[in-house]
Amino acid sequence: MNNVDLIKKTILFVKEKLENAEGGHDWFHIERVYKNALLIADGEVCDDTVVKLGALLHDIADSKFHNGDETIGPIIAREFLEREYVDQTTIQHVINIIENISFKGGNTEKTFSSIELDIVQDADRLDAIGAIGIARTFNYGGFKNRPLYNPNIAPKLNMSKEEYKNSQAPTLNHFYEKLLLLKDKMNTETGKQIAKERHRYMEGFLSQFYAEWDGER
Repeated sequence: MNNVDLIKKTILFVKEKLENAEGGHDWFHIERVYKNALLIADGEVCDDTVVKLGALLHDIADSKFHNGDETIGPIIAREFLEREYVDQTTIQHVINIIENISFKGGNTEKTFSSIELDIVQDADRLDAIGAIGIARTFNYGGFKNRPLYNPNIAPKLNMSKEEYKNSQAPTLNHFYEKLLLLKDKMNTETGKQIAKERHRYMEGFLSQFYAEWDGER
């Protein structure tokens, strides 16, 4: 199978698997990450096939929706790629991307590194910030029935992986616990430049949010 057909089949597979996914982690999230990844990859020397497959399969079974089980996504991705007779080197690279892409509180050491992982991770993180990042954050907070904001509950920084996964904090705290940290965690120059503008947008949103909360404007 040529690469064009493989990517087409992968897109159809992901669309089917995520048909009923939560709105911030559905096919359209994958599509945005895929487009971000292509944009970033254009300025890097990399394996385009690995980048495309990594972007398309990175959230095939997000652990948040599988009782925290981080093994399901890699298993599903591997089984799909093996059915399509993808070579084992490419498969393992994609699996490594899936296993190392997540934020997980920001304090987890990567067990693997490659430019392809850097690209896909930046692409995923870009979709977590800016206007769409804000929309996704509040969509997930509503999905989990969390309060918008509680001034009596301060954000908790430097959480462990388990603390981050089990947090039930108000949605606005997530900006300080993850979203505002991502600008300085980008890997590629393209990712860094795009993240700066999206970061500024979030800062403006928060300023307006607090002003409205306090009845100032």
